[in-house]
Amino acid sequence: MTVTQLSTFVLVARLGSVGAAARALDVSESAVSQTLTALRTHFGDPLITRTGGGGMRLTPAGARLLPVASRMVALSADAEAAVRAARGAPDELRVVATSTLAEFVLPSLMEAFACRAGPRAETSFGVAADGGIRVLVENRLADVALGPCLDDDGRGELVSEPLFRTRLVVVTGAASPRPPGPPSRWSWLVDASGTDPDADSGRLLRRLGVTEGHVRVFPNQTATLAAAAEGAGVAPALAHLVSPRVRRDELRLLETPATPSDATWHVTAPRPGLRSPAADAFLHFLHTPAAARIMRAPGAGVPPSRFRPPVHITLWGA
Repeated sequence: MTVTQLSTFVLVARLGSVGAAARALDVSESAVSQTLTALRTHFGDPLITRTGGGGMRLTPAGARLLPVASRMVALSADAEAAVRAARGAPDELRVVATSTLAEFVLPSLMEAFACRAGPRAETSFGVAADGGIRVLVENRLADVALGPCLDDDGRGELVSEPLFRTRLVVVTGAASPRPPGPPSRWSWLVDASGTDPDADSGRLLRRLGVTEGHVRVFPNQTATLAAAAEGAGVAPALAHLVSPRVRRDELRLLETPATPSDATWHVTAPRPGLRSPAADAFLHFLHTPAAARIMRAPGAGVPPSRFRPPVHITLWGA
């Protein structure tokens, strides 16, 4: 039995599918299945079984293993940090964020923090769906999360606080006429967040009653906004990120019954005492004027050719 096997089991159990775990780990589904099979063989129990509706269910043994495995994965993170500190190695900082933040804001934030921290910290970042972010932070597979508010039901394991307030709007090409009919019949252009029911864009489409047949998904927000500027449809966006393109007459705002609406970025981390010095330093940096300037005006973001959606998480084998 290895920490890698336990980490994989925890992700499959918490995220509800092999595919979701594979995307979080940036590995193939077959790799996740093989790792899970090795753990099943070790315990002589299926641990997780498929249900008739395509979901997954823990066996009695799997249900008992899950909280123990979660603690073991967290302890392995503590062990890794302790050994790094004893060797005098830099602290490790792993930040995970929603797709829009990872595309436009997080690279500049991480670069600015790395310049301040110098050789004291090794930084990495990635992206996950809103629901997956909680799992990664709770199980110590990421140190800090940027995106939704992660309420932990009063257990006190995670601390989530508002970081930046903006507005969710809808845009289309500057020369495009207003689409006919109600918003539920418009052609909607979204990135991956539009398919996430917990994300701002996903909730917006649900509020407006938009069905799957009226939605086109693009690999990132940059591609989505480019298609909207060309008149291919309408796109949800954050007001401060698209305002330069609105001023350049590439895009224009469309009002809907659900927009403009408030949107808030939150920062989430384990409670004090469970965080590394690098995580504490990063949380302090996020409240500085320099970080605020980056979030308010992040620039052009990452070119699509350089943007890599999967989050890269290191798993420690025994």
